Amino acid sequence: MRDADAEAVIGLWHAAGVSRPWNDPRKDLALARRGAHAAVLVAEAEGRILATCMVGEDGHRGWVYYVAVDPGCRGQGYGRAIMAAAERWLVARGVWKMQLLVRADNAAVQDFYAHLGFGESRTVCLQKWIGEEEPSSD
Repeated sequence: MRDADAEAVIGLWHAAGVSRPWNDPRKDLALARRGAHAAVLVAEAEGRILATCMVGEDGHRGWVYYVAVDPGCRGQGYGRAIMAAAERWLVARGVWKMQLLVRADNAAVQDFYAHLGFGESRTVCLQKWIGEEEPSSD
């Protein structure tokens, strides 16, 4: 991702339905782009961003966030391609485990990830909001 891509990336996140009101996308972009342990990858055609993926690593696990494909371009392989790019990014850094979170009620996306080889990890995700007030909904 280039600096000039920020508004297009955020617009795609909203159009694809991956943004949430309690997460500030500009803040998330800035955090991901400030160091070597994360990146925002984009798939582009004819100057238009068609897919994105935020990827990061902590030295042991890789995490994927904001996987989004332009709703008008779904089913054309962009989701698979952006996930493959995230996997290559992690492998290049020596990370051997890739994880992501999917909302329990998002069955269509769960099927997509199952086709890519992802399986349920049999773990429970716990969270604690620090540094700011917890939002009213999840």
